[in-house]
Amino acid sequence: MSHLLSKSKYIRGLQCERALWLDVHEPRLARYTAEQMRRFDRGRDFERDFKATFPDGVDLSAELKRNVDAYPKRTAQLLDSARSVVLFEAGFLYDEVLVLADVVCRLDDGSLDIFEVKSGTTLSDTYRRDAALQHYVISHCRHIRSFSIVYANSPSESSEYSDYSDYSDNSENRFVVVDLTADLAAEGDRIAANIAEMKTIVRANAEPDTPTGQHCLYPYTCPYQRHCLRGVRQMALF
Repeated sequence: MSHLLSKSKYIRGLQCERALWLDVHEPRLARYTAEQMRRFDRGRDFERDFKATFPDGVDLSAELKRNVDAYPKRTAQLLDSARSVVLFEAGFLYDEVLVLADVVCRLDDGSLDIFEVKSGTTLSDTYRRDAALQHYVISHCRHIRSFSIVYANSPSESSEYSDYSDYSDNSENRFVVVDLTADLAAEGDRIAANIAEMKTIVRANAEPDTPTGQHCLYPYTCPYQRHCLRGVRQMALF
């Protein structure tokens, strides 16, 4: 079964309806700056470092590459074939929304411990919204024991959150791991409403006539600014 929304498109839709529609129908119009590309690279490097602390992890992206709609079926096969296993980029599909989880640990009882990895040094609202969507989708597919966000430690960060010794060695104290399971579970109704609204936007035949504004810059710089600034309805960006 193919998906209609992904995690990145959901986050885009929270920022701007027009950007969401363009992401689905006209992604070729996106323009990313050199700094944005460097941030993507830093994020991938940090994620890879955290995954390296799970030496027996199975990386689905190495097997399936860009065939993202195949990830949920392969994930289910692997989770059902072993009492305990660690998966990287495990795929889950619910209500036409596909999410790929950075690190998924299946326990002996079949429940999951999930780690979403972010390269920032604070637990931002955007990270929480990102994780809330993943929790919503995955919880409709499997039982989640815990869902944690992992981000980069900083000198001022308390080390009390940096213990996940059940799985790996964090002796360098490089990672902050925060369990948000209860908070994320409480977001279900809001997530469902957002998904329904976004699906309506994506299925529309015409591009939304959303004016430019501050939302073009926060929480992320929108890659469709050049396109939208050619429109007839504009507001000052600053």
